[in-house]
Amino acid sequence: MAPTLFFEQMLNGLQLGMMLFLMASGLTLVVGIMNFVNLAHGSLYMIGAFLAVTVLMQTGNHLLALGAGIVGTALVGLLIEWFIAQPLYGRDHLDQVLCTFGIILFLNELARVIWGSAPLRMDVPEWLDGSVDLAGIAYPVYRLAIIVVSALVALGLHLVITRTRLGMLIRAGAADRLMIVGLGVNIQFLYALVFAAGAALAALAGILAAPIYTVQTGMGDHILILTLVVIVIGGIGSVHGALAASLLVGVIDTIGRVTLPAGFGNILIYVPMAMILFWRPRGLFPSHG
Repeated sequence: MAPTLFFEQMLNGLQLGMMLFLMASGLTLVVGIMNFVNLAHGSLYMIGAFLAVTVLMQTGNHLLALGAGIVGTALVGLLIEWFIAQPLYGRDHLDQVLCTFGIILFLNELARVIWGSAPLRMDVPEWLDGSVDLAGIAYPVYRLAIIVVSALVALGLHLVITRTRLGMLIRAGAADRLMIVGLGVNIQFLYALVFAAGAALAALAGILAAPIYTVQTGMGDHILILTLVVIVIGGIGSVHGALAASLLVGVIDTIGRVTLPAGFGNILIYVPMAMILFWRPRGLFPSHG
């Protein structure tokens, strides 16, 4: 592979990895703190993109579309937490998997009824259109913006989790849920907040991905698989692990698709996951212990 092509694909892998982090950071907290396996997390990615493209078509304002997609999806996440997730807390993980898989089917069909089966296109904002020269490569400004925005979100999450009381509760919840209940923490409020935040992050990922890919029914299914791989590698409940694993998976997936024959690149990301499960089953950065 030529050095310039390798550099370009590394940037693409970094961009994919940062988008995966937006997905994985929310989901890993939901699984780690709430002990709830939410397969419908990819559907929240899809809903965020659909809401944003709908508002954009009506108003032409990208920032308004971004805000509407994030807030609207967070509200959908709250509804899912209140009416579906809460009755399943403490139940077997199989019950949670089956129920949230049903939500995937329901939301996919609902999206098809509302928006139709034809893919929708979301244009890149004019102020992020074009490219910049990076080491002789004309690289899209929008992809660089995704990297920057995702990095700022990662920094914000780090500060919240490590420097605030809310972050202390989140870390304690990931380590020992019974302990924070015994300390008198409003666990239902914490659960709802974490679930809504995870939904908002998934929506942000979907909105950022919309101009690169198409907005269509089921668009969250593939990204969910990559997100689960990230969580397994990084460690359940660990935001730092989600960041490291997201970058690893993003780069491996991108480079593999370019350098390996068709089909082999698609399965390359499962190799490190298998190795982690064999030698370090709790992930690279487990949240506790």
